[in-house]
Amino acid sequence: MIHGKIWNSVRTLFLGLTCICGWIGPATAQTGPFGSGWVLEPDASSFNFQSVKNQTKVESSSFATFSGSIDPSGVATIRFLLDSVDTKVDLRNVRMRFLMFETFQYPEAVVSAVIDPGALADLAQVRRKTISLPYTLTLHGVTKAFEASVVVTQLADDMVAVSTGAPIVVATEDFNLTPGVKKLEEAANVVIIPSATVTFDFVFRKSADGVVPTAPAAPENPSSVALETAGNFDLAACKGRFEILSRSGHIYFRTASAMLDSKSAPLLDSMVDIIERCPGLLIEISGHTDSDGSNATNQRLSDARAASVARYFQAKGIDKSRFVTIGYGETRPVAPNDTSENKARNRRIEFAVVGG
Repeated sequence: MIHGKIWNSVRTLFLGLTCICGWIGPATAQTGPFGSGWVLEPDASSFNFQSVKNQTKVESSSFATFSGSIDPSGVATIRFLLDSVDTKVDLRNVRMRFLMFETFQYPEAVVSAVIDPGALADLAQVRRKTISLPYTLTLHGVTKAFEASVVVTQLADDMVAVSTGAPIVVATEDFNLTPGVKKLEEAANVVIIPSATVTFDFVFRKSADGVVPTAPAAPENPSSVALETAGNFDLAACKGRFEILSRSGHIYFRTASAMLDSKSAPLLDSMVDIIERCPGLLIEISGHTDSDGSNATNQRLSDARAASVARYFQAKGIDKSRFVTIGYGETRPVAPNDTSENKARNRRIEFAVVGG
């Protein structure tokens, strides 16, 4: 439900950034159109993205952590930390992080632009105007160029507001988010319209003389911005997280082998923190295969793959007593084994709380 809205928000955020940098007041005439640069004020700014599920229910969400700057040359950069998605519901946030945005692999969205100083040269005189702004958005491993119309308002000599004149509509397929939408639909048992709308009101403040803003950088641990309970999770939160992680589809093995592929590391490493925050619980790791091959071969393979995942967690310092492993072979498919896509869905690892 929040899918398309994120990159909507991001793109729109950039707009705001570009707007402010474009503003030229008399005080900056001797230092160039951008002066010492501009900095986004997150506490004074707001943005929301809306999605629609089951045809009529509109849900509004946002991101809690974002930053932006414009350097003296007019290069604008804004970052959204996707782990900070805020839907106002804990497990919905977790679904968005792991199933939609796949933040363990793509932790941030970045908007950037080089701003034309002439676009807002008269803002100090007219105080408010609508302009068209080109920008690029990098999200989910995809970079695309867009252009949007925004309203720029000079609030003070050192402050500018940038806002949407009308909601911006974005399609999730532009950033390869369609598979994530399908996972969300299955997890929540809803139908989601594969587009979203974004609205925003961003405030930028001029940097102090001699203080040049640098492009914002993501923290070493992006997931630290996630909006969730500090410390250990309760039983419901643990069960919900393991059910969601079972749907991720990002644990990979070599063909016909129980050897984990290195592509599995981002998700498994993210799970280590969750397992540690669910102390005292016994977790079942189950392996599943498609129907290719014999029943006996698939049973052995599913057993071995579940055990391989348990060993990975043990190597990360989690005691082996926390796990029980089991293979179900081809006996529990989640889809008919009639296409390569469905077979890939059936080849999976699942997690469940079975004791504690």
